[in-house]
Order: sequence, then structure tokens, then C-alpha cells
Amino acid sequence: MARVESSGDGARLVSWPPQRYERRRQTWYYSACLTITVHTVPFAPRFRVHVSTQVRRWATRLDVRPHQLGGATVLLDAPLPWPEGPDRGHRLMVNTLGYDRRSKELAWRRHSPAPLVPELDIVRNYPRPEALFSDPERWINGPGDVTAGIVYHPSIGPHEVGPGLMPRERADLDAWVEEGLRPLLTRVPDLTRVSRSNTPSLLPRSGAGRVPGVRDAQLALQRRAALTRALHGRPLEIDVFWQSPETRAALLAELPKLIGLPAGQQVSSADGETWQWQCEGVDIRVRARPAGPLADALPTTRARGGLRAVRLAEAIEGRCGLVADRADPLLGGAGVVITEIAGKERFAAVPDSDPKHALRIAWARQGRLTQFVNSPDDTDSALEHRAKWTWLDVFRQMGAISPPAHRVGAGIPGNLQYVALWLVRHTRKGPTRCRVHRLVAVRVRPGDGPGVVEGWDAERAEWVPYPELLLLLSQVREPAASGGKETGTGKLVDDSAARGGPRPAARPGVEQDRQRETERQIRTLLFQLRDRPTLLLADAGNLRQCWPGLRNGALDRDTLGFGAEPAQRHTLYGHDLRVLLVRDANARGEVAEWYAHDTEDGVGFAEGVWGTADTEGRVFASTASKPHTVAKLPKGLMKLAPTAQGRTAPGKTAWNPGQLEITVLGCLSEKALTGSGRAGDPPDRPAEWATLAHQLRYHDDYPPLARPLPLHWARLAGEYVLPVAGTKSAGSTSSAS
Repeated sequence: MARVESSGDGARLVSWPPQRYERRRQTWYYSACLTITVHTVPFAPRFRVHVSTQVRRWATRLDVRPHQLGGATVLLDAPLPWPEGPDRGHRLMVNTLGYDRRSKELAWRRHSPAPLVPELDIVRNYPRPEALFSDPERWINGPGDVTAGIVYHPSIGPHEVGPGLMPRERADLDAWVEEGLRPLLTRVPDLTRVSRSNTPSLLPRSGAGRVPGVRDAQLALQRRAALTRALHGRPLEIDVFWQSPETRAALLAELPKLIGLPAGQQVSSADGETWQWQCEGVDIRVRARPAGPLADALPTTRARGGLRAVRLAEAIEGRCGLVADRADPLLGGAGVVITEIAGKERFAAVPDSDPKHALRIAWARQGRLTQFVNSPDDTDSALEHRAKWTWLDVFRQMGAISPPAHRVGAGIPGNLQYVALWLVRHTRKGPTRCRVHRLVAVRVRPGDGPGVVEGWDAERAEWVPYPELLLLLSQVREPAASGGKETGTGKLVDDSAARGGPRPAARPGVEQDRQRETERQIRTLLFQLRDRPTLLLADAGNLRQCWPGLRNGALDRDTLGFGAEPAQRHTLYGHDLRVLLVRDANARGEVAEWYAHDTEDGVGFAEGVWGTADTEGRVFASTASKPHTVAKLPKGLMKLAPTAQGRTAPGKTAWNPGQLEITVLGCLSEKALTGSGRAGDPPDRPAEWATLAHQLRYHDDYPPLARPLPLHWARLAGEYVLPVAGTKSAGSTSSAS
């Protein structure tokens, strides 16, 4: 039986009562869940209904203390007070259970309907929060005709039912939905391959007939060449602040392997704290010291009064002072700091105590980039694996990386440059409790060799090396607050709201100013890119808030729109400009889930670029392969209806590669060429540019990425956008960025 669960972004169908899975002498509960949402599609006049399928798991115990429960979703199945209504017996009530710090007890939160009618009748009651928290399984089975289920989240403990559904189950549910909605809604036609060039020029993996270690040696040479190019002859000074000797040893062992440094080239100091490698133009010096108080939790205070952001800023300034005392001056080299810290779960009990962002700010003030590695006790992954990824991200921050050569064809210009835009948006709930909007732009010129990654410095209106961009982003300050007054909870509110008057709507002037400033920066940036063919990459879900011209309803082929002005042909912003938009599910189901099938009713997954038979089509789907680290599952497993051969199927994790929508908004089509006076030139094939974006999701050092590489790097650069509120010790708040 299916029940309806209403949500703010759509509706869900949940199988109820839940199914059972016996494992480790305990019963685990799960349901099938279908989420139904309505969305628009680029260039399409009609909306689409997306139906996604997943497993909804239910908590049978909570391995947290009451005060650690921030908010858990609870679905109530109970007779409605109006038994003759149309929803009788078909709907689950959505509630939120969490710890109320004012009353210091568990309570229904966020306008939950349970407290509105706490008693069904003389005999029956809704479950009390403390009773549901202490024995969730009892309420799943239901005393009487009142049942309740706490939606599982990893933060409340382990669960033996794995997430996700198998491809065959998705196909069966898809057919069931299609049959139920016909003829009111019709299914979108299947997509077909538009290219056989799925990946760029990657190094082949070890396999039959291949000499072991050859690929690793080739990768090491590539990384070292890119690092040499990025350093420009400067030494690389690395400080490692460790808490466990195992982490220190793993980091020191992994570095020479990753860039092919001969063991005999290593020189260590007498005190056992410093190591140096010099090989073919690379000079790396590593100093390893105990982290000590640097990695301790921030000493935040819970005193009432004062903005929360200011209290956090004071703690950050204190950590900056501690770092300044430990920092050695950089002697003309590039500086990186690797710090071993506890996992974020260790700091969850005390808000704003995680030192990660404070250390990033502090070391950036000393001119050093930062990378963090979790202590062995706070992660399940192998130490060697974590050490490897720590160094790979250090190389990425140094700009020592480049996309592999594409295999699309002659339709792509040889001197093409990639430019990616990413908008960093922090609210008062952000990492430093400060609001900020910052546009990040990254440029990659593969033709200039490895290690040529740059970022846009809006203040100087010029391109700077990627490491310099990261340090500049760390200097962003919080915009000065205006109007309103301070409340005891550390928030700014309008005076009328504090007096009990109507709460004002969001200030449209602020949003319009942000929009105009963002669009101005994009126009300025485009003007600087006219010297060579350019592929502009933007994530529509990320950027459309401050660039409304990217919303589906405003899109028009081969045009760009800014502000209230009429959209203009995109070639006015660049003679050889191409514009591609990507979009993922965006946590709202904006892109449909998928599975692949063949003519013989086989169901599974397939990588590639997919589109419609329409030759004028501009919207494509990119699906990547499973990472080689994901375990292969036997075919035919069914989690919702386990067979005798697959009794443990509910415990398996069903991994589904996400779909990335690629929209070729602007290219040199026949219409665009004619409009720009080049009617005789050969036009672009949109499928080739979609294939190029798809191939940019691959790199020898990474599993298939969620976005093309330049966008991936632009998004990660946003980790350095950490505005700090003004404090008495730091002086007045700086002007808005």
C-alpha cells in the first residue's frame, strides 16, 4: 500500500507499512519511495514531471543523545480528525522531532502538526517526543492504529539496509508509473547516443598484458611536470602538523611515490623534522611537527548578546594569533600547510568549534595554502588512500593540473581555452556565520602546457595564477550590516518585527544590486577573453540567482541576456565564444533519474552522451561510468522483493551515476554565423561541444566527476571564501566585496 507524503518541493509516495530485513539479530525497516516533482526544460514550452525512486530507511534506534538531535523527519500514520475527507487512509503527516534548547527537552519543531491536535480522541494520542526517541521500533509497528517512523539519517547511527535501488527495480517502477499516468501524461522518448567518444586521452589502466607499475610511473611524470611548471623555479615549502605518527609516516611515504621522486634523493635533517627532495627542477622541503593546540577546538562562548558571527570571529582571531607565532617566514617559495584534525563529528556537540576554517584563514594570512586530513580514528578509509588524496588536492591548489587531451574531433579549435564560473553564496548559516556573494572564475589553457590554471582577480581585472586566486579569495570581508538591530539570538532583525509588527519581505534592492554587480563582472570578464576561442562553462542551478538570463524561461539559442536589456547574440561578447550550461539534480530532482536498456530487455547503466533525434537539439545528457572502486553487484538483485538467491540484497548499496544535463546555449550555428557576417564558415555541431563537456569530467587522477574539470576547480576555490565579521581586536568591518 502506498501513502502520500507532501513536501515543499513536490510529493512522495511511500510504501507503508515498511518492509523488514533481518540482519545481525535485529530487524531493520525500509520502504520504496517515489518522489514526484515538476520542472522546466531549456527551450521547451511545456513542463515535465520527474519521478525518482529510492529507498526510504527508518530508524530503529538512535545512537545519539537527545541534545544532539538537531531535527529528524517523522512521518505519522494516524486517523485524521475528519474521517470522511478525501485523504482518509492515504496520507502521512510530516513532522520534525528535535531538541529544544529553550525548554531543554525533545519537542515537535518547525510547525509540526502533531502538537496542534495532540489527542485523537479519548483513548488515542499521538506519540510523545521522548517516547518516540527512546523506542522508534515500537512506533513503526504501531500501538493500535497510530504508527510513526523516524526517517533515517547517517548521523543517528548505522543501518543495515543499503541506500539506492537496482536498475531493474527502477525500470519496473518506471513502467508502473507510466501505466498509471497514461493518457494524462506521456513518457518522454528515450534518448540515443550522439557520440562514441566517451572519454578523453586517459592512460590505460593495468590489466592483462600490461606491465605492472607502468601507469603509476607515467602519472608521476605528468604530475611532476605540472608541478614544475606551476612553481616557476620556486621551492615548495610544506609544513605538516600531525597528531598521530601513522598519519605523518603515510604522508611522507606517499609524496615521493606520487611525483616520482627517487628515494635516494631524499635528505632528512638531524632532528628528524625536515625532509628535502631535489629532482629535475623540483625543490620540495617538508617540515613535520606536532600540531599541538593548533588543531584544538575553537574556544567559542555561548554568552547571550552579541552577534554569533562576531563571537566566532573573535575565536578565529585568537587562532590566527596562535598560527602567527608558529609560522616561519616564506623565503621566496610557495607555501602549503597540511594539518591533521579530528572529524567534524567530534565538534558537532559545540557549534562553531571546528578549527578547520579558522586555520585556513590564519594560514592564508601567512601566504600559505591549506589542506586537511582526518585522524585515523575518525574515518573508515585506508590511511594510504587518504594520504594520496591529501597530496593530490595540494597539487590541485598549486594549479599543477591540466585536463587530458580531448578526443572529440577537428570541430574543436586547437587553441581553445576553458573558462568556468561559480557563484559562492554564504548565508548567516555559512562556515563563518557571515553573508557573502562572490563570483569565482577559473581559466584553463591546455595548449599552453600542464600547470596553467588561472583565476580572475576582479579588483585588478586581470588573470592571476590559481594559488594566488585562492589566497585573494580568503581576504573577502563581510559586507557591512545596515539597519535593523541586534537580538539576543545573535541575528539582525528589522525594528518593526522586533516590536511585533509585520515582518518585511526580502529587500529587493539588495538582490538587484547583487545581480547587477555579478552581471557586470561577467561582462568585464568576457571582454578579456576575446583573444582566442573560448568555451564558457556555467552551472545553471548555481548561477541563475544572480544571472536571471540563465533561467530556462529566459533561454534562447545563441543569445545572452543581461538585466532588463533585450538578449543579444552571444558572438557580440566574443567572436569565437561558445557557452555551455550544465545542470544536475540540484537536490530538487531538476534532472531526471535514468537507467539504460537494450533491445533484448536488458537493464543497467551505460556511459556516454545522449540526445534526441532532433538535429537542432541543444540539450544533452551526460552519464559517466562507475568508478573502479565501486563494487560490482550480481545482476538481478531485487531489494524491494528479495528472492531466495538474494536474501541479503536489501543490505547492498545500489550506486546510480547521476545524470548531468548539458545545454549548448551558444555556438557558431548557421544562424549565429550569418548574424555575425560569416555565412561561409562551417557551422558547429552542438553534439561535439556537449561531448567535449562530457569528456572534461574525466581525469587520470580522479574518478568521473560530477561536473567538467574547470567547473570542479572553480567550485573548490570557493572553499577559500571565508568572510570574517569585524571585531574590536580586528578593527572595524571592511567594506563590502
